[in-house]
Amino acid sequence: MKKKKKEKRSSASRLLSLAMLFYFLAFILLFLHDFDTRTLMLALVVPVLIFVSVRGLPKLFPADQLLLSLSSFLAALGVLVLYRLDPDRGMSHLINYMVAIAAMLVVTVGVRFIRRWRLLAWLAVPVSLGLLALPLLFGSEINGARNWVTLFGFGFQPSELVKLSLVVALAWLLSRKKLVLAVILTGACLGLLMLQKDLGTALLYFGMALFMMYASTGSPLILAGGAVGGAAGAYLGYRMFAHVKRRVAVWLNPWADRQGAGYQIVQGLIAIANGGLWGTGLRLGNPGVIPASFNDYIFTVICHEFGVIFGLSVLVIYLAVVFRGIAIARQADNAFHALLSLGCTVMLGLQTFVIVGGNIKLIPLTGVTLPLISYGGTSLVSSMCLVGIMQGVFAVNRARIREAREEALYEGEGAL
Repeated sequence: MKKKKKEKRSSASRLLSLAMLFYFLAFILLFLHDFDTRTLMLALVVPVLIFVSVRGLPKLFPADQLLLSLSSFLAALGVLVLYRLDPDRGMSHLINYMVAIAAMLVVTVGVRFIRRWRLLAWLAVPVSLGLLALPLLFGSEINGARNWVTLFGFGFQPSELVKLSLVVALAWLLSRKKLVLAVILTGACLGLLMLQKDLGTALLYFGMALFMMYASTGSPLILAGGAVGGAAGAYLGYRMFAHVKRRVAVWLNPWADRQGAGYQIVQGLIAIANGGLWGTGLRLGNPGVIPASFNDYIFTVICHEFGVIFGLSVLVIYLAVVFRGIAIARQADNAFHALLSLGCTVMLGLQTFVIVGGNIKLIPLTGVTLPLISYGGTSLVSSMCLVGIMQGVFAVNRARIREAREEALYEGEGAL
């Protein structure tokens, strides 16, 4: 047993070392191109930040080091790609990454030590609805959706924060068998998002809620009813909003207007094709021709310069995050913690599928970000907080297992 543990630790150490070496060499390559002292600083700071996240945080609380490694690699990849596109955005993403780590730590500790969730869960209901109502009162419209709010010079998407409050509220309601209230809350949130014309986020909320409801009830009728309701909502959105009709039309045939409405999809597909299996190489491609390369289409930038194989590897990392989240949920000893981890897992996994599917023309493009990688402080912080909730549930599971072992050992000594 001890030998297996040593082998696992040795493998984890090698993977961590390879990740740190990858980012060190990547930033050194960028430095040799621009000779910017900031680039040289990042060659040191990013690997150190990964090391501190993966090895330092577990010393503060029981943590899933694999989940920390995966999320840290993705966030660091965001820093690298964004810095290559625009150094100022890359530096901003690095700062947001540091803030996100602190936020993740707070959330993890909260989930680990909070014993009574009733008040917080009920508070999460008006918080979710209130935040989603803000864009309708003070928001600005971007790309057809009114989902951004600027307060005191700071712009953010309230829907990103609601991901956290909604998963807490739904997990508590469903763990208490309050299915009707969970459906009403979900419907109210989706209604507010429809008013904002933010159908991409509505899809994420709907998918997360449907998975959580099915997991809590095990009823196929929930899935069937959800599928019918989702199809009806999608059709309603298509009929109501002109920008949705345009996106569907462009998705079906982007080449019909390749210099106009279809330009983004066409450029993204061409960029992926030009990158090939192995990519053009860091700074050797031309990602500037890809619209929204900082957020919606950052996955195409990754495939363009690093190659399709690397892009598939990134998807494998996201898939590993999903598997870890499901494993943590299965190990939970109560429905609330299990649903918490499951909700966060589904949100991250579904969001990745939606944006990557849009990038490769598998599904119509929606205006959501690639978790942890795309530019956007609110998105990065909320994604790391989702990981923090999963880490908190892991810490609770580990503490319970440790207590059970100690109790069993004490009883065994008593019997002797």
